[in-house]
Amino acid sequence: MNIQSKPSSSIDNVTNPDWWRGAVIYQIYPRSYQDSTGDGIGDLAGIAARIPYIASLGIDAIWISPFFTSPMKDFGYDVSDYCDVDPMFGSLSDFDHLVETAHAAGVRVLIDLVLSHTSDQHPWFKESRTDRENAKADWYVWADPKADGTPPNNWLSIFGGSAWQWNGERMQYFLHNFLTSQPDLNFHSMSVQNALLDVAQFWLERGVDGFRLDTINFYVHDKQLRSNPPLPQELRNATIAPQVNPYNHQEHIYDRNRPENLDFLRKLRAVMKPFGAAAVGEVGDAQKGLEIMGEYTAGDDLMHMCYAFEFLANKRPSALEIADVMGRVDRVAADGWPCWAFSNHDMMRHATRWEASPEILRLMTTLMMCLRGSACIYQGEELGLGEADVAYEDIQDPYGIEFWPEFKGRDGCRTPMVWKQDNQNGGFTEGKPWLPVASEHLPQSVSAQEADEQALIHHYRRAIAFRHAHKALSIGEHDEVKADGDIVYFQRVHKSETILCIFNMSGSATNFAVPEGNWNPIGDALGSAVISQLGNVALDPWQVCLAIKA
Repeated sequence: MNIQSKPSSSIDNVTNPDWWRGAVIYQIYPRSYQDSTGDGIGDLAGIAARIPYIASLGIDAIWISPFFTSPMKDFGYDVSDYCDVDPMFGSLSDFDHLVETAHAAGVRVLIDLVLSHTSDQHPWFKESRTDRENAKADWYVWADPKADGTPPNNWLSIFGGSAWQWNGERMQYFLHNFLTSQPDLNFHSMSVQNALLDVAQFWLERGVDGFRLDTINFYVHDKQLRSNPPLPQELRNATIAPQVNPYNHQEHIYDRNRPENLDFLRKLRAVMKPFGAAAVGEVGDAQKGLEIMGEYTAGDDLMHMCYAFEFLANKRPSALEIADVMGRVDRVAADGWPCWAFSNHDMMRHATRWEASPEILRLMTTLMMCLRGSACIYQGEELGLGEADVAYEDIQDPYGIEFWPEFKGRDGCRTPMVWKQDNQNGGFTEGKPWLPVASEHLPQSVSAQEADEQALIHHYRRAIAFRHAHKALSIGEHDEVKADGDIVYFQRVHKSETILCIFNMSGSATNFAVPEGNWNPIGDALGSAVISQLGNVALDPWQVCLAIKA
């Protein structure tokens, strides 16, 4: 393969504390990236072996989904030991080697901290459930039943059913926003907060450069346990299983999004600050995601960045919708910093979700690299992978098992990475993969695309390099993002550098009169159209025009 690694560089976050601003982050789902042992499950050693490839993309940091000790009921998002590696992924020494390898290649490492809940196999929960008087009795959210024995309120689990599970040892219900085996921690307990801050400290001292914070807006619950009001049907716009999951019937103002959450986030930022580490929070809220993002990233004592779900929606955004989203960010998060993603381990891959042709994928990738904010790429999207069709008998995701067949779960975006096409496992493993490798993915493998200069993977490299080459794109401000029919356009500015970005978001050719200015063409490698001497640009379907002010 024709892979050129980034030059080796020293990672110094303390003297460069804003390294995260405008960074391009590559999400790795470790079960599905690279297996080094032949057991069919990806691992930390496999990730380390692929660092040269990751660096060749121009990536600034990797985000590794959970690899902690876990019974794997929710594939690592149910943690039973925050400070150790599950044996299926390797060991702490494997993790140390991974960090060292990544840093030597100039790549930072973010890890996925799941702080809102643990596994029911965590020693904390095992102690907490024994009685109401033990040292950790209040570490989880316990509540007495109503007089008729039913749960204390109407809160629902994302995975279906009530968010309350009865425990016969304490004769109380405990809260679980996800699986019944994922009890929620009680953030009203300062002991819980301190224990979780110690977890962050442990990994920071081990060399991580920051965290992706799972379900960041779920940490604190309403202490009075008030029931949520109903959500009007016209507002039920959740991105995951909106029609089949009754969770989307409530306005979640008491089981998440509580104002007390900010106090804990300030404490976490204080722990991170001496290390120059950064955090990106996952804001899970279909109605108020941008507002919460603005609230959580305002100033310099909360989170560095958050991502909402606006561009993870099922429908490909139009020019008007992109302008609307960016305008809302300007209004509600002007002092904050977004992180944009089109796909992740919870969502149908955007190549399928948006019915996107290669031309659309190229345009949207260039757009992401031009938007104000940081960018997050999910493994395999640089190959243009679509959603895999996983048969029911192969489904592993509990979400899919619960709501099949109306919602088939998240396994279709979690199938193994394809490195080569000369065997049915795509170079992922020598054993039987934990999820089948999609046969339709094999022609899109890394090795196949490396040999084709017109392949999507090279466009990702060029788009990321273009972003890095222009401070206006990576850290600059923008003027108003505007839509004119199918055209979305804006200017990015940093000091004396001003870049004009114009995108034709349609399958039809069009002409566009550019804003006044003396514009020089750039972005030829990205297929950029050239502005005429008359100040017009002729755009082919799904074409971009990039220019710099002279």
